Amino acid sequence: MASVAVHGWALCTASLLNFAFVFISGADFIQFVSFRAIYHNITGETTLCQDSMSWSEALQDGSVLRSLVVDLGLLVLFTTQHSLMAWSPVKQTLQSVFGSLNRTAYCFSTALALQILMRYWQPVTSAPCLWSVRHAPWSIWFPLLCFTLHFLCWAIICSILMIFDYPELLGIKQVYYECLSLGDPLSHKSPGGQRLLSHLRHPVCLEMGVVLWLLPALSLDRLLLAGTLSAYLVLAHSLDKQDLSYLCVQVNSKMQLFAEPHQDDGNHKEQ
Repeated sequence: MASVAVHGWALCTASLLNFAFVFISGADFIQFVSFRAIYHNITGETTLCQDSMSWSEALQDGSVLRSLVVDLGLLVLFTTQHSLMAWSPVKQTLQSVFGSLNRTAYCFSTALALQILMRYWQPVTSAPCLWSVRHAPWSIWFPLLCFTLHFLCWAIICSILMIFDYPELLGIKQVYYECLSLGDPLSHKSPGGQRLLSHLRHPVCLEMGVVLWLLPALSLDRLLLAGTLSAYLVLAHSLDKQDLSYLCVQVNSKMQLFAEPHQDDGNHKEQ
């Protein structure tokens, strides 16, 4: 009995530590991909671009090419980890090794790969930007507009993750169900829900597209980051008509639930 309790506490501790690490990595990613790029323009810094250099000179510069190669390698590391561990044969192997901590291990390795990408990312500052808003009054108003839209997109992303069962996505629910001997939480979802989640683990394509591309200045390394992650998000989804029909049914049922008038329990008396 004591060994079962220790096992349960160990699972809960690992799951909660992973949650903290993933949460911190997510906050770091928001700062890295969104607000840091906007901050350069709000403060008037122009180190992102080198307008005095032509594109032909920039693409022949060894430092620029080295930075792009490093950045591309970091993106390959992240996308490979993210895809390989979601591949069915690897997923089944990891399930047999980690058990209920399988999803926890996946989220931890994803956050670790993301941390490596952010820590070793090489900005390309010795090349011209593809675009840069620097003329008044847009040099002030456009960065503020970008900041506002990025903030709204991140708020929507967080809301969507909550709707799509955030504890299950992070592996917390799997551990909770294991401790209560309830099995895999996915088995409690409807077949349509299971099918949808298998095709749509990242339900934030539109919002991430806005965050990746809507910037006051687009440097060469940011183009590589935005282009790679946008392509990956598009290729990672495989929604079909059946999934869309299921989504429509679920949305309509939620809307009808909110539209229903409040039902009294009949215990109060009319005055």
